[in-house]
Amino acid sequence: MAKLAFIGLGVMGGQMARHLAAAGHDMAVYNRSRAKADACVAEHGGRAVGSPAEAAEGVEAVIACVGNDDDLASITLGRDGAFRAMAKGAVFVDHTTVSARIARQLAVEAKDLGILSVDAPVTGGQVGAQNGTLTLMCGGTSKGIAAATPIIEAYSSRIVHVGPPGAGQTTKMCNQVAFAGTIQSLSEALRLAQAADLDLDRVYEAISGGAAGSWQMTNRWETMVSDEFDFGFAVDWMRKDLGLALDEARSNGATLPVAALIDQFFAEVQAIGGGRQDTSALVRRLAK
Repeated sequence: MAKLAFIGLGVMGGQMARHLAAAGHDMAVYNRSRAKADACVAEHGGRAVGSPAEAAEGVEAVIACVGNDDDLASITLGRDGAFRAMAKGAVFVDHTTVSARIARQLAVEAKDLGILSVDAPVTGGQVGAQNGTLTLMCGGTSKGIAAATPIIEAYSSRIVHVGPPGAGQTTKMCNQVAFAGTIQSLSEALRLAQAADLDLDRVYEAISGGAAGSWQMTNRWETMVSDEFDFGFAVDWMRKDLGLALDEARSNGATLPVAALIDQFFAEVQAIGGGRQDTSALVRRLAK
């Protein structure tokens, strides 16, 4: 079993840490809110520490799942950041959805320090984190992925090495762009069926098994019909992710007209108070 540090015990990170503890790893945990770290230790063991640097001392791997670019820079490169304490040859794995730019920057900083760095954003949502069935899209060197895999497989069902540093983050952007389009299309289909006064259960039965079928339809059709939107990944976070994708597109010349439009649709949902609802709340902006 490995000696690890886990930084960031939110909805996703807390579940990942739970799986690592269940696998028997010796783990130090750090969270900006100390209460979450103490609760994790009380339930799963390990030790809570006062800074990312303290968590990183003497460990084989540091795993992070925080909020955004600034949070990630702070816990790695800040005054009490993990990078200043990590040993040469240790691996840093980041599960935060952030810009490809900072992922590439951290890879350079890590290389200079003799640290392996992997950007590994996830898909699968809160349920995937709870069940240990996340998909990880990893950017980094083959050596870094090989070092990380025996650890991160504790909470994943698929680990894909998609390319060099930053490629994991760019792949996550692709995922979110495709996902946003699916949600919008499903919302429009649902409203069309309602306007036509169709039996919605029959509509679902008819179309869910064909080309129109999707994870979103299978898991959210019924809850969207019922106006229930408390199922994980929030509109606020989706806007952050689409913003990253649009920024990346501006830098590399890609054109994302539909993603840009749906981003504004999500802004409308935020404006009517749906920012903390899950992304299927996109249907709320379409009149019944």
